[in-house]
Amino acid sequence: MARRPRAAEPAAEAAPSSRSLRPLKALAPFALAHKGRVVGAFVALVAAAGATLAIPVAVRRLIDFGFSSDHPGMVDQYFFAMLAVVSILAVASAARYWFVTTLGERVVADLRSAVFSHLTKLTPAFYDRQRSGEIVSRLTADTTQIKSAFGATASQALRNLFLFLGAAAMMVVTSPWLSALVLVAIPVIVLPLAAFGRSVRRRSRSAQDTLANASAIAGEAIGAMRGVQAFNAERRVVDRFSLAVENAYYAAQSAITARAFLTGVAIFLIFASVLGVLWYGATAVLAGTMTPGALGQFVLYAVFAAGAIGELSNVWGEVSQAAGSAERLGELLRTEPAVKDPAAPRALPSPARGALAFEAVRFTYPGDDAAPALRGVTLAVEPGETVAIVGPSGAGKSTLFHLALRFYDPDEGRVTIDGVDLREASLESLRERVALVPQDPVLFAASLRENIRLGRAAASDAEVEEAARLAGADRFALALPAGFETELGERGVTLSGGQRQRVALARALLKDAPVLLLDEATSALDAESETFVQEALAATRHARATLVIAHRLATVLAADRIVVLDEGRIVEQGSHAELVARRGLYARLAELQFGAAEPARRIEAVAG
Repeated sequence: MARRPRAAEPAAEAAPSSRSLRPLKALAPFALAHKGRVVGAFVALVAAAGATLAIPVAVRRLIDFGFSSDHPGMVDQYFFAMLAVVSILAVASAARYWFVTTLGERVVADLRSAVFSHLTKLTPAFYDRQRSGEIVSRLTADTTQIKSAFGATASQALRNLFLFLGAAAMMVVTSPWLSALVLVAIPVIVLPLAAFGRSVRRRSRSAQDTLANASAIAGEAIGAMRGVQAFNAERRVVDRFSLAVENAYYAAQSAITARAFLTGVAIFLIFASVLGVLWYGATAVLAGTMTPGALGQFVLYAVFAAGAIGELSNVWGEVSQAAGSAERLGELLRTEPAVKDPAAPRALPSPARGALAFEAVRFTYPGDDAAPALRGVTLAVEPGETVAIVGPSGAGKSTLFHLALRFYDPDEGRVTIDGVDLREASLESLRERVALVPQDPVLFAASLRENIRLGRAAASDAEVEEAARLAGADRFALALPAGFETELGERGVTLSGGQRQRVALARALLKDAPVLLLDEATSALDAESETFVQEALAATRHARATLVIAHRLATVLAADRIVVLDEGRIVEQGSHAELVARRGLYARLAELQFGAAEPARRIEAVAG
């Protein structure tokens, strides 16, 4: 069969150079989803900027006419007018802050949900090469940075941008020739700020990356703290984390230093230019070519414009950091899953039978230069049949499960359920028909009942408890402080290994899928519990196809067929008696587990 090209799922995209704020464009769809708040913020910004820009006009008329004896009541009129303008400014500023800040909170909440939703669609090929701490850092620290910038910082930036544009326009209206002097000074101010801004963005991205690395190291250590303590490795873990924290500190210090230098240069250049213009205007007043009120109005607008630019330069660093965060989140959102639903999914047959088949399957893990994990494997498991998979470590046993769940697609051949190629069906419909009991069960920090109900969300309490009884989980559940409502802690840390396996078994039995995959599902159980579980599985085997991985050969004696894998190939299959009689790999494995000369008789003794 022709080899199919694999859609490689990159572990992480190469980060584009942070030389612009282009990554922030990715936030536009999230903001435009809330047009009402965007419009409210815009109106409030215009109102606040307009009220601020009206003050210098009143000041000019007050200076030129208010102190004249020909207009004795004008001072009172102008002060009352200015009070009205200030009231408008206060209301508009409060509305601006509310609209922009709540918009930022809403955008970041939507962004977090979108990123997490996308992460759930990425296949194991992505997580094989990514540290969970790094991903969590992007989901939390980076979104927090965006929230800060999108909220208060964005509010300040937009306010000052409007104020600068309005003040600049009014400066031209007040005195075109003084404005021309300011225009000459602008390149002197902007060019150094642009050059330093690139350095700030680059250093901010570096600081975020090093902080994420420290978070990843901490997450790994916390998740494996028992192993760390068991090997007296606390000091080494602390030293490793401390080194990462120091690197993050120095990277942050570098970014802060660049921002501080940028702020100082901006303030000096801006206000030095204002002083130069003010000096030139003062000479014009003395020469009688300009009124004092006009100069005062121009200076106020110049101060507004200069202050606005100064504030913009001050928040530029935070906006640059937000661009770096948006870039890192964008890398996650742009990562495409290697396994996707087809454009037009094919419906699986109904009612489901549960026939699982591997047809000339060849597979190598993505990015793995080693030998293929499977080499032309052909295997069929019929409804009601139990097939056991045995073989040395690395033989390809778990890979069969990964392909059956379509975590990966085969390089050659195909995997089918009820005759349908898994690549032609939707992932949801496929996984509804397969139940998995992994060797290392995944439990969540929720109640025992909710952990079992993960198998079927709509299951009633009675159905959950019946599944627990079949798996032998009710024996310890009733002894827990709150029974089935007991919180299990992160990853089920309050339960033993055997108890976690029983919960996973109960979850699979509750799902009642036509295909059941058992990966060392009873390895942590004692002999009595294992016998109980095996009997429960045997009572329901007629309703499903069961594929079992086991290293303990005594657990597979009841299988209808035993398939022996070695180096990705099926080398033997048959009943345990037939395989022992052949004196092949299975017989050697049996001798290692049960002793020397007569493995068949010894295995029968264990089975009995």
